[in-house]
Amino acid sequence: MERRVALRNMALSIGVMAGLPAWASGWTKYSLKKGTWLAADQSRILLAVVETIIPKTDTPGAGELGVDKFVQKMVTDCYDKKTQAGLASGISNLDELSISTFGKSFTEASGVQKLQLLKDVEKSADEESKALFSLVKNLTIQGYMNSEYVMTNITHYEMIPARYHGCVPVKKG
Repeated sequence: MERRVALRNMALSIGVMAGLPAWASGWTKYSLKKGTWLAADQSRILLAVVETIIPKTDTPGAGELGVDKFVQKMVTDCYDKKTQAGLASGISNLDELSISTFGKSFTEASGVQKLQLLKDVEKSADEESKALFSLVKNLTIQGYMNSEYVMTNITHYEMIPARYHGCVPVKKG
């Protein structure tokens, strides 16, 4: 390998490594709001769905951590228009199913009723509904596990693991 090529590659690598933390720390709950494309009522239903998938216990639930915004942002940025339209119609269909089954909107249903509806969708014969629910469920888990709260308080993520302790007293053996 030529020295100039090696030096150019090293300089590019150093530049990328220097810029990576600034890029990753730019993800906040507020920056994710820019990617919302669902209507307000559909956003509330999606919020109820992610909160049903990961409810609040002694730790915050998925809705409290803004995972619904993460799901919308991921679908907007990473999936085609067909999937986006399918998710929007799937959310509306879930609300219609709730109204026909329980006589109230999905957001107004009790926790047990919401869970029952999601289980019915997951076990339904309609492959498109199952695929959309699987997408939302996987993105909810991904968004929750990568949220700042979970990474810092539960998994204790360290960007640079290990420590250097230069002055450590040594005991004679």
